[in-house]
Amino acid sequence: MRDLPKAPALRSARKGICEAIQQSAARVDAATPADRDRAVDALRAVAILGVVLGHWLVTALVADGRSLHTASPLQHMPWLAPISWAFQTLAVFFLVGGHVATRSHASARARGTTYGAWLTARLSRLFKPVAAVLTLWTVAAAGLLLTGAEFGTVHTLVKLALSPMWFLVVFAVLTAATPLLTRLSPLWPLAVVLHVDLIRFGLGGPPWLGWVNVAAGWLVPFTLGAAWTRGELERRRAGWILLTGGAAATAALVAWAGYPASMVGVPGAAVSNLNPPTLAAVTFGLAQCGLALLLRDRLRGAMRRPLAWAAVALVNLSAMTIFLWHQTALMATTATGLFAGHMPGLHTVPEGLGWVAARLAWLPVFAAVLAVCWSAFRSYEQGGRRRGASRVVRGHRPTERTRSVEVHRV
Repeated sequence: MRDLPKAPALRSARKGICEAIQQSAARVDAATPADRDRAVDALRAVAILGVVLGHWLVTALVADGRSLHTASPLQHMPWLAPISWAFQTLAVFFLVGGHVATRSHASARARGTTYGAWLTARLSRLFKPVAAVLTLWTVAAAGLLLTGAEFGTVHTLVKLALSPMWFLVVFAVLTAATPLLTRLSPLWPLAVVLHVDLIRFGLGGPPWLGWVNVAAGWLVPFTLGAAWTRGELERRRAGWILLTGGAAATAALVAWAGYPASMVGVPGAAVSNLNPPTLAAVTFGLAQCGLALLLRDRLRGAMRRPLAWAAVALVNLSAMTIFLWHQTALMATTATGLFAGHMPGLHTVPEGLGWVAARLAWLPVFAAVLAVCWSAFRSYEQGGRRRGASRVVRGHRPTERTRSVEVHRV
């Protein structure tokens, strides 16, 4: 009975927190220009969160004595391949990246900004958070080796932590080439991917040739983004053609050409659709881009809700911090959990539905650890600018007066 008076106080506190969140979201919404295309930000947020959730669901660190090695539920349960279809969203990120890069470059040219100044501004925020990741993992790897950790375990952890950086290198190269790609048709890089795969898989060509597709494969959605900027993808017909054509081509390649059904790499598999990208990964990306284009109107409507828009704005503000630290969050949770023994869904072999259920239960823990990383390292991405959620909407405003800040966004 003595605890009863606490109930009204708790309800009052919850009400106050909810009201504060709603008021903050309303301020962000009010600060957003009416002509802003919020679908662009929503698609970027979906792409980033898709990659994060996908890695958390298909990456397992199995404890074997004093060592850790990577495994995947797709290796033991290949029928879970549709998970990779939902969460391998890099094509959408490159679509949005190509759209924003070509638009901001055109704006910079109109203002008389030099290419060097434009590129420096574009890439500075992309790579600022990288220094923090490299520093922490250099120290962590040295500390682990000095304390007797097995080299194989340290190699596994460092490889997982730094693996997202390949994406940054490719994205930076394509961004630097934006002036050359403004009018490039996506059919040209698609033809390159097609011929590379024909030589590799059809004519027994050298495996290293596949690495040409790292640039050509991601150039396809990037140039689609440029076509979006040119206004060539505004009709819904374009989205339907990409969705149906890409899906049909992917299904045919998987069913009759021997391409893997999984759109991510699977340990032990003879062929990976992602490392390097294959024709199947590119056609699947076309389908994803088509779906993204078809969803633009729905996303614009959904983003009129202040809470939804504030959440998307927050993800966009810290996109690279989230992307770079999500694997560290997974590994920190896994390493800490070892003190309690081999825990299901965290240290065990991913070979059954029990593991899947346990891994789903761990996702909120990964998210909480990632929130800690975000709180600690977001300043490396945001720099010395003033705090406040409204900076997000000002930084993306597509008007001539404020586009000079837009180039700082990824």
